[in-house]
Amino acid sequence: MSDNQHSVAPTAVRLPRYTKTEQDEILGDGDDPFGVAAAGLTWLPKEEHFGIRHGDRLVAHAGLLRLPVAIGDTRTEVVGVGGVAVAPDMQGQGLARLVVTAALDHARTMGPQHALLFCRPPLVPLYQHLGWHPLDQDVLVEQPGTRLVTMPLRTMVTPLHDKAHWPSEPVRLFSLPM
Repeated sequence: MSDNQHSVAPTAVRLPRYTKTEQDEILGDGDDPFGVAAAGLTWLPKEEHFGIRHGDRLVAHAGLLRLPVAIGDTRTEVVGVGGVAVAPDMQGQGLARLVVTAALDHARTMGPQHALLFCRPPLVPLYQHLGWHPLDQDVLVEQPGTRLVTMPLRTMVTPLHDKAHWPSEPVRLFSLPM
């Protein structure tokens, strides 16, 4: 029997929890696993988690969190997507697409019309390939001590429903970023 007969295509599943140990399992235990420490931001933990295992090892993750925003004068909610990670030795195999797709499938059941994420500029093409669109306007986010700051990372949005339209107006997140 060949090894291929025993291999199973990777599948993203909902995780009951996502711990620092599991994050370290994917990205290692460095001080800046997402490469965003220089932004100096405080981030919210996600509430819903999706992952992909390779054997006993967690190799990919995406998290979700429902958040209040204002787009222009309209208050609404978005599903924030964050904590997207693929183990370096497993990159290039479509795992980001699989885990983000599973997370967005669940996000469609959560109510909001759009999902929002923040990413480093080198990741913009990856998310565009997955159907996300960069916003042209700045996004304000809250930080500890009642500070309101302009998000230094690239903000991207994707519709969760067919008729969802993102207006071209200023955006404010009424929470820490995800």
